[in-house]
Amino acid sequence: MRKFLTVAALAIVAGAATFWLVTAPRTLAAGDLPDHRGDPANGRTIFFAAGCASCHAAPGTKGEAKLTLSGGLAMKTPFGTFHVPNISPDPAHGIGAWSDLDFVNAVMRGVSPGGRHYYPAFPYLSYQRMGVTDVLDLKAFIDTLPATANDAPAHDLPPHLRWRRLLGGWKFLFMDNRPFVPIPGASAQVNRGAYLVTGPGHCGECHTPRNALGAPKEELALSGAPNPESRNPFPNITPHADGIGSWSEDDIAAALKTGLLPDLETFGGAMIAVQENLAELTDVDRAAIAAYLKAVPPNPTPGKAR
Repeated sequence: MRKFLTVAALAIVAGAATFWLVTAPRTLAAGDLPDHRGDPANGRTIFFAAGCASCHAAPGTKGEAKLTLSGGLAMKTPFGTFHVPNISPDPAHGIGAWSDLDFVNAVMRGVSPGGRHYYPAFPYLSYQRMGVTDVLDLKAFIDTLPATANDAPAHDLPPHLRWRRLLGGWKFLFMDNRPFVPIPGASAQVNRGAYLVTGPGHCGECHTPRNALGAPKEELALSGAPNPESRNPFPNITPHADGIGSWSEDDIAAALKTGLLPDLETFGGAMIAVQENLAELTDVDRAAIAAYLKAVPPNPTPGKAR
């Protein structure tokens, strides 16, 4: 019995040590950052491509007020309600005291300056694909915006999801920390669109269905998904007949610029804000997004009756 208990105790210790190692935050070091001075002009492009204001502006704000990133939006999900934080340059209530390294690790690794995992309601699964210089440029642009002293409420989550260390296990399963890799043989335009869609644009965060643990099913990328805040699902945006197969590249680019669809309807729901952000990009970038969306695999909508 004593031998059995000793073996059992050693197994428990080994298991706990393995869990602690696997779930540890994985971050970039200062030496991983390039010698780069942030460019606010490019940062503005990344800001709108990433839709930062759609989540981090105070709910209900319009126009220039959306550049005041005071947070407060309540995001309802199957796992609970997340309250979006203040990311304005305020040093006490926002991110004004963050270093470049703090910001890069938050965006690309989902880790706070204090070393805690962020919940993947923050789309770092997509943002890990971004270029580090683009992330530094994004910070340079955010640093030019108004500071605001606002604190969002705490997340409203079930007790078993409040231990953030568990998120390290989720990341171990679903996050590879790899940057964007150009598609072999694809044109520069398609690859620019792929970068914008899969990286800062994080389109798959809404348009790709998820598994029971909340991770995207990459084999069904962009084929549509349930909307936790509406009975209307996020639509299929692949070139399948279920999605945008009948749209031309010009149709897609025009819709992203104007909000007007080929059938003369307009975008609705959360896509209104997305379109308003994408309207701030150049025609070249919107054409690149369109070219990529016409080049992805034409996945049928999951669960749709045939």
